[in-house]
Formats: sequence, structure tokens, C-alpha cells
Amino acid sequence: MLINKELQNFKSATTDVLVVGVSKNQNNVANWEQFVEFFGGPIEQWIKEGDIQTNAKAITKIPVFSAEAKVKRVVFVGLGNRKDLTPDILREAFGLVGKTLRKHKTSSITLWMDSFETDEIPASDAVIFAAEGMSMGAYTVENYKTTSNEADARLEQVSFISNTDIAELVAGYEVGEIYATAVNEARTLINKPGNILTASSLADYAVELAKNYDLEVEILDKAQLEELGMGAILAVNKGSKEEPRMITIKYQATDKWEDVVGFVGKGVTFDTGGYSIKSKTGLVGMKGDMGGAAAVLGAMRIIGELRPNKNVIGVIGSTDNMISGNAFKPDDVITTFSGKTVEILNTDAEGRLVLADAVSYAKQQGANYLIDIATLTGGVITALGYDKTGALTNNKAFFETFLDASSETGEFVWQLPLTENDKKRIRKSDVADLNNSPGSDGHMIFGGGFIGEFVGDTPWIHLDIAGTSDARSAYDLGPKGGTGVMVRTLATFIERIAEQD
Repeated sequence: MLINKELQNFKSATTDVLVVGVSKNQNNVANWEQFVEFFGGPIEQWIKEGDIQTNAKAITKIPVFSAEAKVKRVVFVGLGNRKDLTPDILREAFGLVGKTLRKHKTSSITLWMDSFETDEIPASDAVIFAAEGMSMGAYTVENYKTTSNEADARLEQVSFISNTDIAELVAGYEVGEIYATAVNEARTLINKPGNILTASSLADYAVELAKNYDLEVEILDKAQLEELGMGAILAVNKGSKEEPRMITIKYQATDKWEDVVGFVGKGVTFDTGGYSIKSKTGLVGMKGDMGGAAAVLGAMRIIGELRPNKNVIGVIGSTDNMISGNAFKPDDVITTFSGKTVEILNTDAEGRLVLADAVSYAKQQGANYLIDIATLTGGVITALGYDKTGALTNNKAFFETFLDASSETGEFVWQLPLTENDKKRIRKSDVADLNNSPGSDGHMIFGGGFIGEFVGDTPWIHLDIAGTSDARSAYDLGPKGGTGVMVRTLATFIERIAEQD
């Protein structure tokens, strides 16, 4: 995409679409009179009478009739009351703009950034939300239909009208585009069918990602996992013909490999539930059980692009969970990479087993802080619904810093308690150190708490994205399917703590 590095004005802008923010009272918008003169119609009357809607996130499209204008159409974006406009609402509004642009196969736009400013949101921030929202909103799910011959419509050029310095606008748009591209890449991974995205192909993707951004990468295959004694991920993999992979990507920002933040993602490319088999409806959609892995890869892409001054390691345990004569089963006892033993009570509680070995490996590789991300339990949906990510932590200060990042990105996270009584139930077994499924009550807490048994005193956050990783229907920032949730929050978290350091 070409980002025009010269500011435009209403008369010089040559573009398919001019994007303008509108509220009921436009009097305080810089250069509003010039726009009214340029547009050449009774625009203020249309706003007053509702022909141009000003409700938050309302989209109105009007052709430009002026013979002098080099703009084909104006897309008006309703902002509601500017005093109530938030970054989340603005980002979502631009998501709807992105959908509109894609529908009309728009190739060039000009953003009048001053029309989106408020007392709290300067144009230099609004342009970031514009880039994020439009790119995420325009995303479509890759399909495999043989009858589809429609040309892919892409936005090719972006220009700006503003009183703000052009360098600030260009830099902000580039950052927003980097974030959105990483989210969309994660979505594409989540949406891939399990017969196409296997553990080995996910590892190949990670290798290519690392190569593109000069990151260190290590891929452990089945033989290497056996040599290291990673009995938990190997147990989950026993029923499969596809070999597992332990994927590690390192970004070293400082001379010494210290003060390292570790992202650990669940990469189960398809989950049947094993012998604790899912229902026929429960099986559908299990291609997305690697949403945590996608979030880690998306975050590492952003980190590779922006190069924050913070050491980061991403570890992904990847396999599928299948059924065969070799598959693991209830009553089995396995030995994890940490040496702890686990009694298997439920083969559909496999993600926590994969992550047990993965967080242990991340610690061995130098992680001083841990955040694991997983589509782990249906229990988090029962507790919080489909729009909230559930969290556990063993370190309040660490979690609060992360929560600031999630607030900034608009990805809602809610902490649940992990009590000593919960831990006792996870540790209850006549034959092993732990059991992998204490009960269906408090399911999300037991799932995350099990992973917590392997982190020790390391500051740790568990994120259960089972509800938020997949959208059941189209929404402002994307279509039905994988959402790429937590990509932006993880990367923002790293950026903010790097700034503090």
C-alpha cells in the first residue's frame, strides 16, 4: 500500500473516497467551512435532517457532484456526541468503513483526520485507529470454492487532509497497519482447516516468520521431544499420524538475554477430544483450537516489525488430538517435561497438558515472566460469555500492567480467582502428582490452574480465549470466524513495558 507523504486539501485530493467524521455539531471542526464550500451541497441541512447520520458508527455514502472535485464519493462516519467518543468506538467505526470500502472495491481514499479529533483523541492517535479498524474490518475469510473468480479488492493508496504534521500521520498509520496485518494473519491461521494446517506446517510458518524479521527460531520434532522427555505433549499426540512440534521464536533486544517475557501458545490444530470424545456438534470448529498459537505468532510479527527494547520468547506446543489404537486414554499416568506426573481423567483436557510442557520449556529457555494463551475451556464461556477473555494470575502487579494494555486495545480481560482449595483439587490423585480434570465445576479455573502448577514462582498470567478467539457472526471489526484476539494486546504490552524500561 502507498501512503501519500504529502498533505492534501479538498481541492487537490484525487481519490475514490473522502472519509469524513460527523457529529451533530460540526462548528468546532477545523476547516469545516472549507469542506462545506468544497462539497457544494446543503450538507448542514442534511446533517440536521438526518440524511447524513451522526449516530456513532453510522455510515452514510454520498456521491460528489461538484465539477471541480476530484473525489468520487464521500463516506460520512457518525461519531455521535464527540464527548462520548472512545478509541474503541472509533476503531469499530473505521472497521465499518473498511467493510464499505471493500464492498465498493475502493482502491484509493483520503482521510480528513481533523474531522475525527476530540479533546481526548488527537489526529495522531485517530489515524492509528483508522488503520487498524479499516484493515481488520475489510478482512475476509480465505475459502476454497472452485466457483469463486471475483477479483480481490485491495486498498492501494491512502492520503490525508489535516492540520497535523504529515510525518506523525504517516507513522501512526503505519503502526496501525502493522498491528492489523498481524491480527489478520492470525485470523487466517485460525480459519485454516485441520487437514491443511498441521503441526509441521505451523512450524514451517513460524520458520518463515522468523526469517522475515531476523528472529531466532528452533523447531523440535517428535524424536527430539522424546529425547527431552516431553511426555505431556507426546501423550496428546499418541493417537495421531501427524508428528508434534515444539516451536520457539526468540527476539533479543538487549546484549544480555535477561528480563525475558515469555508468550506460550496452545497450538492444537484439531481436537477430537480423544477417547473423551466431543459431540458431533462440538467437533465442528475445532480447527480453531490453535488460536493461542496464532496470537503468539501475530504478536511476534508485530514485535519483529517494531523492534521494542524488550527481550521476548514465544513458545508453541503444537499437535492434534486424535483417536486410534495408540491414543492416550483415561487412567493413563504420564510424566511431563518438568518431571511431575499426571493422572489422565479426561483426554479432552489436552490443551493444559501441551501447555505444561511448553511453559516448562519457556522457563528453561530463560523466560522470567510468562503469559500463556489458549482456547482452553468451554467453562470460560459459561462464566463470562463470548466477548470476554478469562484470566488467572499469580502476580497482581504483573497482571495490572497487562490489564492496562488490554484496556488500550479494547480487548476485554477479566480475572477469575485461583484459590488454595482449587489447587488441592488439581493435586488430588492416588497415583500421580496431579490430575488433569478435577471436575466440570470451575472448569476454567482448573484448566488454567493446572498450567499454574508448572510455572513455580515465575510471574504468570493465563488467558483463556475459548470464547473470544472465534466470532460466531460478522461484527464491526471482522467477519465470522477467527478473531486474532490478544495479538494486539500482547504486542502493546511489550511496547509499553519497553517504554517504561
